[in-house]
Amino acid sequence: MVITENSDTVTRISTAKNEIILIGTAHVSRESADEVSKIIVDEKPDNVCVEIDASRYNSLKAGNSWEKLDIFRIIKSGQGFLLLANLALASFQRKIGQSLDIKPGEEMKKAVETAVSEGIPFTFADRDIQITLKRAWSKSGFWGKNKLLASLLGAVFTKEKISSDDVENMKKKSELDGMMNELAGYLPAIKEVLIDERDRYLASSIYSASDGKIVAVVGAGHVPGIISWIDKIDSGTDAEIDKITVIPPPGIISKILPWIIPAAVLALLLTGFTRSGLDKSFSMLFSWIIINGTLSAIGALIAMAHPLTILLAFIAAPITSMNPTIGVGMFTGLLEAILRKPRVIDLETLHDDIVSIRGFMRNRVTHILIVFFFSSVGSSIGTFIALPYLTSLLP
Repeated sequence: MVITENSDTVTRISTAKNEIILIGTAHVSRESADEVSKIIVDEKPDNVCVEIDASRYNSLKAGNSWEKLDIFRIIKSGQGFLLLANLALASFQRKIGQSLDIKPGEEMKKAVETAVSEGIPFTFADRDIQITLKRAWSKSGFWGKNKLLASLLGAVFTKEKISSDDVENMKKKSELDGMMNELAGYLPAIKEVLIDERDRYLASSIYSASDGKIVAVVGAGHVPGIISWIDKIDSGTDAEIDKITVIPPPGIISKILPWIIPAAVLALLLTGFTRSGLDKSFSMLFSWIIINGTLSAIGALIAMAHPLTILLAFIAAPITSMNPTIGVGMFTGLLEAILRKPRVIDLETLHDDIVSIRGFMRNRVTHILIVFFFSSVGSSIGTFIALPYLTSLLP
């Protein structure tokens, strides 16, 4: 492999099999969209690869089909965290796009449209988004999930404006290195799935797209990793992408860990009983209920849940914390959905409501998810406060 051109946005690579023109974009940059179209027309490649999968491209063309969203099924299936993360990420990208008057992913759409108009075959080079999200979720622990959601929600609720200069700086290698290092330190599992694995998948898809000239349109953050993997593949290394297209089963530690907390609570209550009798055990149990239930209820209150939902959070949290198969968020989310059932207008305006704090709280779909999230986090905090407190009560 030989790199014959390497600028901030364009890298030209000659391999034993083909010539690859790699365009690094910022996803919400009008300059990127214009540059992509011009390069495709000028180069007239044998194939155009885009960093998107078929389902995301269809959503990009038609708009997100939120009207089909079943919030009850989402909560019951335990995918509330995943949906909230997805909506928060969509909100962040949409906010940037609105401030710059361009839709997120416009350069990918433009690349496909230009390829079609020029009669050039194109390839959706990215891994299916559902596989990516599920792998990221399965590889993150409970606190990793909460850190991810906290970061995304923080980005949603921030009032900081992003300028076009900021977006263009996102394409520069020095800026990207800092961002990638920060992500790797804060959320290593997420970085591995969202960046490293997709670098590998994208490189394999691009390399195998054609034996001739290829124009590949990818996010600038993927360019260094893709170049590295193209070099390996060109040298005969098998990318083994089949290993990163399946959802990993939970490991032994993941299966055992949820049972540690109820076992610890029961052990503390039993110790209190054996050392000081039934009164001490009941006193410790009462403390567990008050701490866990109160903090979960406070979480629901912060989310402006219905009063009955707040009451349920207080009652259910101490019980669900002792059962690894269910969480308090499932109960609070479902009750909130029943008491404040999403209307047709909530589904129709979801795409627009997620770009503001008021919209996020007003829309009944996102409000249900916020209640689900904050009551769950409150219960978790209560658990980690209660355990050492119960220990301190032992004679």
